Amino acid sequence: MNPELVLPILIPLTAGALSLAFWRSITLQRVLAVIATGLLLAAGIWLMHSTIEQGFLVVEMGSWPAPFSIVLVSDVLGAIMIVLTGIIGLAIAIYSLASTPKGHEKFGYYPLMHLLLAGVAGAFLTGDIFNLFVWFEVMLLASFALLTLGGERAQMEGAIKYVTLNLFSSAIFLSAVGLLYGMVGTLNMADIAQKVNSVDDPGMVTVVSLLFMVSFGIKAAAFPLFFWLPASYHTPQVAVSALFAGLLTKVGVYALYRVFTLIFTQDVGYTHTILLWAAALTMLTGVLGAAAQFEFRRILSFHIVSQIGYMLLGLALFTPLALIGGVFYIMHHIIVKTNLFLVSGITYRLLGSYELKDLGGVYRQRPYLALLFLIPALSLAGIPPLSGFFAKFIVVRASLEASEYVITAIALLVGLLTLYSMIKIWAEVFWKKLPDHVTDASRLNGEVKERNNWAYYVPVVGLAACTLVIGLYGQPIYILAETAADQLMNPQLYIEAVLGGQSK
Repeated sequence: MNPELVLPILIPLTAGALSLAFWRSITLQRVLAVIATGLLLAAGIWLMHSTIEQGFLVVEMGSWPAPFSIVLVSDVLGAIMIVLTGIIGLAIAIYSLASTPKGHEKFGYYPLMHLLLAGVAGAFLTGDIFNLFVWFEVMLLASFALLTLGGERAQMEGAIKYVTLNLFSSAIFLSAVGLLYGMVGTLNMADIAQKVNSVDDPGMVTVVSLLFMVSFGIKAAAFPLFFWLPASYHTPQVAVSALFAGLLTKVGVYALYRVFTLIFTQDVGYTHTILLWAAALTMLTGVLGAAAQFEFRRILSFHIVSQIGYMLLGLALFTPLALIGGVFYIMHHIIVKTNLFLVSGITYRLLGSYELKDLGGVYRQRPYLALLFLIPALSLAGIPPLSGFFAKFIVVRASLEASEYVITAIALLVGLLTLYSMIKIWAEVFWKKLPDHVTDASRLNGEVKERNNWAYYVPVVGLAACTLVIGLYGQPIYILAETAADQLMNPQLYIEAVLGGQSK
């Protein structure tokens, strides 16, 4: 038994149950949220340490051996994602102390946050394809409820678009699971990977792989079915937006990495070429959408889409260096994108708007906040020596080595357009004078002192520090990504770890 493999799921589930038990005490729920997410981060670090030492960790639920039991599996990629889940969970829990309205807290904000984190952790650790579907549905339930807290018109419109397309994705996912089970007679991912090459109809396997690609592509907000994300992520409270921006689409990306390195590698020339052009179009449509926006969070939402394209590019190229770049990019982007949303929330608190035309003067009054914006913004654009530069550099180099020159050009162009969007935000929000029509700048000018003001800045400073560390001291991060990529390129290691003597 490896308790460190179970704890990342048990901790948020237990915290969610306790939050319900403390329904009448918001103070206890707040304290529990910070403690539980801190424990989740500690459990993730423990899991990472154990996984690096042993290579793979496997827990078989019940008394049945794999592939008959439900298994939890941790490889280095899974452990990385759990650590990142803990970091983002803790940052959001602290930020929520200051930013979340009391009305939201009274109607289940903290239990839903814990349920969402449990779903995310379960998706990263499950070794069973049907249970991956179950954890996706747990996330969908929690995220839909968080989107609708407050009941404002814009929230409801965004939530309807969000849940409709994600339910469509879930239906495709479940259909694909059923077809796959009909062909191989198992739901254990390692066992599927072992048996799928023996299927009599390889064409049908490719069809099923495309169903998984569409389903996970929707959840990752990849081209062409990405429009639900910029239509919904700017509508809820900013802590919810930041939590979604950091983690939810990355679960879809993780699922693509898992199944298209472990299970569906029979027709790489076909499936991964589709992924390649989906990556290119995702980058382009996302960054062009961002360039056309003039609302802080909508710009950031479109850039989630464009940056997903870089992660898909790492998978689509399917070389060791490309997978290193993809994993490195995921680590960088989760930190940076969450931080940018948190900064947008602070500017909203100061000036009461996300519209760029209603913002300005922040650099003069809060220069430290301007610096805290520049660190993740320039990192997102790929400016050295920040984390985004090295993430983009590895992916671009991998595409050059694969002789994909058109894709390389697109990736570089998207980087330049990303820089344009960040400069636009800087010029409108931080550099220009406060517009004359803005009459209430009392918070910006420091005339109003607020309680828990520290809770806005502690997570922003912490995430900015993570960005600097990844950029300036990136060698350990690169080694982690390299180890994860090596395991992804050698699926037999995963199969043998899960099935043991059952593997062929």
